[in-house]
Amino acid sequence: MTRVAVDLTSLLDRLTGVGVFVRELTTRLAARDDLALTGYAVTWRGRHRLGEVAPAGVAVVDRPMAARPLHEAWRRFDHPRIERWIGRHDVVWGPNYVIPPTAAGALVTVHDLTTVHYPELADGFTLAYPDLVRRAVRRGAWVHTPSEFVRGEVVEHFSVDPDRVVAVPHGVPAAADGGEPGAGAALAGGPRYVLAVGTVEPRKDLPTLVAAFDELAAGDPDLRLVIAGADGWGAEALSAAVAAAGHRHRVVRLGWVDDAARAALVRDATVFAYPSLYEGFGLPPVEAMAAGIPVVATRAGSLPEVCGDGADLVPPGDAAALAAALGRVLADPDHAAALVARGRAVAAGYDWSVTADRFAALISLVATSVT
Repeated sequence: MTRVAVDLTSLLDRLTGVGVFVRELTTRLAARDDLALTGYAVTWRGRHRLGEVAPAGVAVVDRPMAARPLHEAWRRFDHPRIERWIGRHDVVWGPNYVIPPTAAGALVTVHDLTTVHYPELADGFTLAYPDLVRRAVRRGAWVHTPSEFVRGEVVEHFSVDPDRVVAVPHGVPAAADGGEPGAGAALAGGPRYVLAVGTVEPRKDLPTLVAAFDELAAGDPDLRLVIAGADGWGAEALSAAVAAAGHRHRVVRLGWVDDAARAALVRDATVFAYPSLYEGFGLPPVEAMAAGIPVVATRAGSLPEVCGDGADLVPPGDAAALAAALGRVLADPDHAAALVARGRAVAAGYDWSVTADRFAALISLVATSVT
């Protein structure tokens, strides 16, 4: 049996896309009889809470670790090794860019290269990720990416042996119970709405969506724009865009919502919008496709690969093109129905059980590569 240590720090706060990825994959890996998972967390603030969030079947080593000084050390040196806190394992997996020095096989997940291409869209903490990945690769770490697009970027930017960078896509989580019919429309304040879901941050380019909605709203008095997601850094730009919109009274900002509310909002949405400037995978549009909602997204990063023909794609940052694509879905029921059918077919290809099988095979490769 292969002993795998996994960093579960992302489960200690409200789940972002990374947290969902870690939860869904570790849950399935822990259920396998060929792997034994141990969770740890690089955090001081979240110490002693890991046992509350670790998936069933994952053992926990809940020793406090101060993130900032350790990250600073690991980006510059090859010590201290993680074994000091968690003991010996066959593989250590860092599912969010950070893999500490270790005597075991090392595997790091790189979700995207936002901090490389768009450092102005990243905050101070994440700006250290490229140095951490570069140092880990120099130590011999393997790299997992969620798309072939990011795999190619990693190979080129970090000069990694292509054989040691493996793309394994995410799956689509089972939708939570959205409650009574119409619950999402009730949260939206009306039955006809464009929905955007995700943390409010510059990379998601929600101000462009507000501008596109403002153009559509002039001729569609019942249409609303609903934005569900916690404010991250840079949320002021969205607030300014809403304040400047002529139809700002029909822009609904819900902030963070729980799984049930999110499921209800997606289920009742008229169209799902994903105006991202850059993406390494893009789980929200795939979730919307799985729920049978037509999707309009940008032709940015991995989205053409991940969405395929299941979404209408427009250039990033182009409010007029986004408005036109949304308007076509809203005005043409036949086009919307065809988009839904294609979206369901694409989403059916993303299965967490398949992801877990492929990832387990990658873990085996990492474990056997240790000399």
